[in-house]
Amino acid sequence: MPKATLDLEDPIVLQQLGTEWRFGSGWEPGRPNEGLVSQLAGSSAREPDYDDSGWEVIDDVEAGGKDKAAGGDNPGIRKTRSTGLTFGWYRIRVTLPETIGNFNVEGSEVWFESNIDDYGEIWVDGEWDRDAGAVNGFNVTNRVRISDDARPGNTHVIACLAVNGPLARPGGGIFMRYALLEFEK
Repeated sequence: MPKATLDLEDPIVLQQLGTEWRFGSGWEPGRPNEGLVSQLAGSSAREPDYDDSGWEVIDDVEAGGKDKAAGGDNPGIRKTRSTGLTFGWYRIRVTLPETIGNFNVEGSEVWFESNIDDYGEIWVDGEWDRDAGAVNGFNVTNRVRISDDARPGNTHVIACLAVNGPLARPGGGIFMRYALLEFEK
């Protein structure tokens, strides 16, 4: 099966795609108490047209995936953020290229793969797919279909919700272990 992969942590790849990761703290970023309100039906941060322009841009990564500010110890999306019971969103807008090396993107299946610490949900263009494993628990790899018929120039918004766990006694913080965009024919 012909295959191509883009590492969405690589600053050269991000520059070629003309995109960047953004991070917003909270279930509903910018709202008091991280936007946690009893009986609220959903977070608008998952929607593709949500305005994340005020969020932190994760631009602290240099070539080779090293965090410049931390002396190379914490790459961008792998940087631990917050502590205790916390929520946060990682968002990226990806416009599909025509080719990746010699691989023609047109008509391929496109997948996003990541591992979110600790609990993660992946929303693509404001939707999630129960069958594709878009919602997984404690440190489980998520692989979600972006498209089954890729069209170069189409833009997709990937929104990843991270929650620190276990909920009754959360440890550490939230981060993404990696982020890949995979193309298969």
